[in-house]
Amino acid sequence: MDEPTAGGVADWELRFRAARVSLPEWAQDAPHRCLYVSNTTGTFELYAWDRAAGTHRQVTDRPNGTSDGTLPPEGEDIWWFDDTDGDEYGVWRTQPFEGRDPVNGDASAPDPEAAPGLAAAYSAGLALGREGLAVVGRADDDYGTQVHVVEPGRPPRLLYAHAESATVGDLSEDGTLVVIAHSEHGDSRHPALRVVRVSDGGTVAELSDAPGKGLHPLGFAPVDGDGRLLVGHERRGRSELLVWDVATGAVDELDLGLPGEVGGEWFPDAGALLVEHEHAARSELYRWDVAARTLERLPTPSGVVGAATARPDGVELSWSSSAEPSVVRDLAGDVVLAAAGPRPPRSVPVQDVWVDGPGGRIHALVSLPSGHGPHPAVFLVHGGPAWQDYDSFAADAAAYVDCGLAVVRVNYRGSTGYGSAWRDAIEKRVGVTELEDLAAVHAEVTARGLVDPARVVLSGGSWGGFLTLLGLGRAPELWALGVAAVPVADYVAAYEDEMEPLKAYDRSLFGGSPQEVPERYRESSPITYVDAVRAPVLVIAGENDPRCPIRQIENYLSRLRERGAAHEVYRYDAGHGSLVVEERVRQMRVELEFVARHLPGARSPG
Repeated sequence: MDEPTAGGVADWELRFRAARVSLPEWAQDAPHRCLYVSNTTGTFELYAWDRAAGTHRQVTDRPNGTSDGTLPPEGEDIWWFDDTDGDEYGVWRTQPFEGRDPVNGDASAPDPEAAPGLAAAYSAGLALGREGLAVVGRADDDYGTQVHVVEPGRPPRLLYAHAESATVGDLSEDGTLVVIAHSEHGDSRHPALRVVRVSDGGTVAELSDAPGKGLHPLGFAPVDGDGRLLVGHERRGRSELLVWDVATGAVDELDLGLPGEVGGEWFPDAGALLVEHEHAARSELYRWDVAARTLERLPTPSGVVGAATARPDGVELSWSSSAEPSVVRDLAGDVVLAAAGPRPPRSVPVQDVWVDGPGGRIHALVSLPSGHGPHPAVFLVHGGPAWQDYDSFAADAAAYVDCGLAVVRVNYRGSTGYGSAWRDAIEKRVGVTELEDLAAVHAEVTARGLVDPARVVLSGGSWGGFLTLLGLGRAPELWALGVAAVPVADYVAAYEDEMEPLKAYDRSLFGGSPQEVPERYRESSPITYVDAVRAPVLVIAGENDPRCPIRQIENYLSRLRERGAAHEVYRYDAGHGSLVVEERVRQMRVELEFVARHLPGARSPG
């Protein structure tokens, strides 16, 4: 691996420790007021940035960090979500944008609850209007989903409730309408839309492409009296855009003539759309003129736009590539917001590998260390499953390359970015389908001489951790080692303990609950195959994880112990991941040292 720097810190660790900033959110009526996330103090927290004054202020300060926050249109307050040690179960709180009154404020008192009277719950979306209006989505095992209207001086008012999963989308510019993405039809992976009046919850308009095709609200036109709603749809088998006039019911499907998939948002005057186009693990930006119906490519370098926003004074974006760390910049390439301290060290670019698999062509991204192959390798399996690996900067992938391993990232069936059929191909055959694609890529990269088939690690977090444990049991001959972070390990027990929105998601994925389709859960559960695991395995688990709860992981570990199987466990006091830099460094070091001990040719992290 790379030699330690003069300060004795290796490149992989510098990448994790480097200060980072997110793309700033801005207040619609006061664009100079911004909110962003940074790890400057060693923990990811929210920061307020007054561009006019040139001042930055830390908003939150909690032991396990804070990442969920937003601004109302006026920008006078900051809303942030307060959970317990990363369990995602909590309440919204508010703080003045300018901070607490240093004379009359009590520095030790917590920020007040934004919606007094609403008990703690999982967040199911939030839409903020003017003059203190808010629409708050909440989810809980006891009642499913509830949506409440919050107004100053009044108790919260129930607007919508249903046993199935739903999410608050956006408020109309005048605050009279709200769009809710719901799954009353029983399929939370393919939601329908309902627009209701904020005053009484009465339905104004409905739009549904179910079964099997979802609709996603991207935002009302930001102009008073304009009832157009930008919607993501998949009517032609991939993510595209339409504009829905909720007053007339007219739907305008935008055929932009681009390959791949698109999303977007309104420009502030509602005369154009900022279009984010994804294709083959890269992305770029376009401007769609609504009246002229013309598309203009905006200058973005090859790589990935992590986030973008159209401000009154121009477009800003967060951009990176596999080789280049993230930067917040404008279209001219000028840095908009930079974290204090040095930039993280660069890494290596990726190679594209396309493989003919059992369900179609599979796209993989391969990062190679120096020297000639075949190399020891790690298959880093992404979470989700509705996600994808991109040609974007990833500190964990770069760390493995530094330690002499090739890194293979596979956009298996179940991934986004390759069409609806590819994403949905895993339904009712969960996990088994993805493993077929991993095996096909394994065969290809070994046949090309890139990877040594006897020295391949299977590793991933969340859904990637689930596939790691499942793969170690179903195809033990392929993998020399396993690293599973926050995994699903015992699917039935996970379903019993996980947060309510994920139960709805699993029912959509499997075609029912474990009681309704027990054989599907048995086939897809790693604990079914635990006795076949031959490779040493490292399991990393969060004590307060609501997505992959600790009990089901303990069930799996107990079975490993009963067999005397080689395994190690690292537990940490947070939820589905950590916002603390030191904790992230510890976990990466544990992974790298585990691999170095067990895999010939893998170098120590130093």
